[in-house]
Amino acid sequence: MPKLIKDKVIVDDSWTVLESTDTPESVDTESEQIIVPLNVWQSQKEQLQARKAEIGVWLDSHELADQLGDDAAGLALVAVNFPGFMDGRGFTAARLLRERYGFEGELRAIGGIIRDQLFFLQRCGFNSFAMNESIDLEAALASFGDFSETYQAACDEKLPLFRRRA
Repeated sequence: MPKLIKDKVIVDDSWTVLESTDTPESVDTESEQIIVPLNVWQSQKEQLQARKAEIGVWLDSHELADQLGDDAAGLALVAVNFPGFMDGRGFTAARLLRERYGFEGELRAIGGIIRDQLFFLQRCGFNSFAMNESIDLEAALASFGDFSETYQAACDEKLPLFRRRA
């Protein structure tokens, strides 16, 4: 079973990510713990909400958190795809899901993320990281301690440093 980092612990990944498709209405969504692309969610929303099994939705880098919007609150997991480590649109999606839409479930970064991004992804609200299997997850855990102090407010720290020191 594949592994991932969740809440700063290495755990088994029991979720299955379904691939994006041009025919979302024909995707089989009967499996347990699946993460469907946004277009499948939009196409089969009523059937997916009626399921007893947990459901997750993943956003691709060109899709906006606003397209999922308030639906996020009813999901167990939202994943955001990073097609490459240089694409930062997913950071914004995470902040919007946490701050604008109040999503409190598992927020997972998938795709081309690297160890150097974990600290900053966490600051934006991600708490789960499915990294390439070539990455040593034990070594990646150390990146959460790369910085001892932060100046700005973020999802993980609501007050900026000057307010915390006052």
